[in-house]
Amino acid sequence: MRIVPRIKPDGGGTITFFLAHGAGRQLCQLATTFATQKQAFSYLQKYRTEFERIARTRLDSGELEDGVVVLSML
Repeated sequence: MRIVPRIKPDGGGTITFFLAHGAGRQLCQLATTFATQKQAFSYLQKYRTEFERIARTRLDSGELEDGVVVLSML
C-alpha cells in the first residue's frame, strides 16, 4: 500500500493510497476529520485491514467515483 496524505483547508484531510487488486493497483481515498497528517496516517494504519476490506468490496461492486474508491472514517 502506498499512502499520500493531503490536508484539506477546512482542517480535514484526505489520505490517498493504492490498493493491490489482482495484478493491478486501485487508487483509493480516505476522507478524515483529523487536523494533522500524522493523526490521519495513524488512523489509517490502525484500521488498515478494515479499510482494505471495504475498498475491495466497493471495487468489486463497481462503487467508484471518477475511477477512485472513496472511503470515509469508520
